[in-house]
Formats: sequence, C-alpha cells, structure tokens
Amino acid sequence: MADRSARVPASGTVHWVGAGLSTGSGLSRLCDTADRVRLWHRTEDRAAGALARLGLTGRAEPRASTLAALTAELAPGDVVVSMLPAPEHAGILAACVRRSAHFACSSYVSDAVLEQVPAATAAGLVVLTEAGLDPGLDHLFAHCLIGRAREAVGDDAGASYSLTSYCGGVPAVPNDFRYRFSWAPAGVLNALRAPARYLQDGAETVAERPWEATRPHTVDGEVFEVYPNRDSVPFVEQYGLPDGWKPLTFVRGTLRLEGWLRAWDAVFEELKAGDDARIAALAGELAATYPTTDADRDRVVLAVSLDVRGAGQSWSGSYLLDQVGDEEESAMARCVSRPLALGVRHILDGSLPAGLSRAAETAARSEEWLRELALEGVEFTLRVDQ
Repeated sequence: MADRSARVPASGTVHWVGAGLSTGSGLSRLCDTADRVRLWHRTEDRAAGALARLGLTGRAEPRASTLAALTAELAPGDVVVSMLPAPEHAGILAACVRRSAHFACSSYVSDAVLEQVPAATAAGLVVLTEAGLDPGLDHLFAHCLIGRAREAVGDDAGASYSLTSYCGGVPAVPNDFRYRFSWAPAGVLNALRAPARYLQDGAETVAERPWEATRPHTVDGEVFEVYPNRDSVPFVEQYGLPDGWKPLTFVRGTLRLEGWLRAWDAVFEELKAGDDARIAALAGELAATYPTTDADRDRVVLAVSLDVRGAGQSWSGSYLLDQVGDEEESAMARCVSRPLALGVRHILDGSLPAGLSRAAETAARSEEWLRELALEGVEFTLRVDQ
C-alpha cells in the first residue's frame, strides 16, 4: 500500500466534470462536504441548468468544460471527478498528474489510465476507479460475501464455489421493449458486440455474442433474464478468492426484464451484421423510438450471490439492491453518484492512499463503505444461509 504520509493533501476543492444521466444526489453530498465544488459541463449555461435541476444553485460553481480550461483551474490537492465517457478519462488523469490533483471516476480501469498510475502514485496522488454501481457496489457486495464465507468455511482446499453478479437498469413499469436507456444507446449496443468470458461448470467459457448465453435468473421470487458481460475471469484474482477453493461458476453480467431477449430479436439481427455505420444509426433510431422522459421511472437491480460448499461446512449468502427512481433523480444516478461521492469524501479526508484504488478492496473496508452508504439512503439487503 502506498504511504499516506507521501500523499498530496486534499485542498478541499472538487471538480465534477460532466452532468449526464449518472450525475445525481452524490453531487449534493459533496456540496455538503467539500469546501468548494465546480460543475463542468458543455457550456456554462448547461452547467447552471444542471445545478438548478439538482437544487444546487449557489452551492456549486458552473463552468464550461474544456480540458484546457479545467487544467488551468486545477490546484495541488484538488479532486477531479470524471463523469465523461471512459475514453476521455486518460486525458483528464494526465492533466491531474501535471497539476498534482487527485482523480476519481466510476468506470473500469482502462489500459490508458493504468499506464499513468505509476506516475500518479509517485506524485502522491489518488486514482480512484470502479467506484459507482457496476463497477463499484458490485465489488463491495462481492468482497463482503467472500469475507463472510471465509470466516465460515476457511481457506482449506476442497471447497467449491459459485459466484454470480448481475446488474441492470430497467424500466420501473415494464414496456414492450423491456428496457429503458439509462446510458447512451450506442454504448449499450457496442457492449453487446463484445465477447464475454466467464467460468461455467469449472471451465472458461467465451460467448462471442453475449445475448446468446441469456438464461432465466430468479431474484427474490421475480424472474429476470441475465447474460455474461465483458471479461469476468480477472475478477477471481481481484476479489481475492482463496486459491484452495475450486470455482464452479464465476460470472459477472447484465440483468434484464423477463421477455427482453424476445423483444430485442430485431436488434440482435442487426448486431449480427456487424456494420459499424449501421449500428451507429440504429442507436439513434432506438433513442428516438424509446426516449427517456421526465415521467419515466427507472429501476436498478443488483444481485450478487456466493455459494461455497466445503467438506464439512457450507455457506451461502447474497446481496440485493433494488431501487426505483423518483421525481428528484433516477435510480441509476443515485446508485452511481452516491458511492462515487463517498469515495471522493475518502480522498478529501485522507483515508485513501496514493495510487490506484477500486472502490473498497478488502472485506473489512467494504463493510465500512456499505454501512456508510446505508446511512445515506442506498438501500440493500443481505441474506445468509449456513
């Protein structure tokens, strides 16, 4: 772990860059905590409008967002929160390193970001990533379940386990399309075009077309449809699962309403063609056909389960988060922005060390994060069977 004494002290100023669909009450929490907050958006008027929508007029300063303008205002110890698309994080992190500012985002760690971590660490800067909903809360749930299972079963060889982690943003009131866009349609479609790697029946499995691996999944008595997403395999090591435990199933994936696979059949036929221009056009068509309106209410479901079977002891546990948006903010904005804001507060109070952090990375620390989030209205349930 990096030496906290070598860390650049936080200045108390937070720069929140971007005010899209995932910006919610987490920003309000930071306005309560930080000495100064600046919201950077496409124009100053749009930034001011976003602050008004969130009830934060006068509590944060609106700014027109360009990398040059942001860089010019950075001071040592400031914290930059990037809510921009993942490909833009690396450029912002580079500016942070040049100006001795800390960095935070809710996205997965990209190679471009990872390349800059040594320089950031040497400069005494925190690089906080994967601290939103998925990735973020899912990591916290998994670490806590694994920690509890290890206490019950131990690390002895011979135990086998199955871990599943499924997350999805869906319409609170099911529609014919069985979906509600909570992020850019192009991103949704391109994620489906990427192969998924996971462990099934004790062996590595690759789904070239993830939706073709869709199966039913019951959560708290409700049937959903789930499919693997991205590359699950590296998370076996990231989660610190005991080497002595044999993995039977390990999959991190996406959750959808029952009937989604059938409703999206025409979309999948387009995706099979693989024409980039056509997929980009399709994203625009879907956004127009299924617009997100102020009257819509979204629902976020995150279900993480762990089942461990040992020679003399077995253990099963699960976390469930199931939240619905309201007139103040969407469930997605709440569930992404509040964990991220908590991570930023830990940068501000000096409890995160310099270097790379992904939400909380131990069971004990994850338990602390979840206790704090529960106090702030991020509701979830834990079930344990022994």
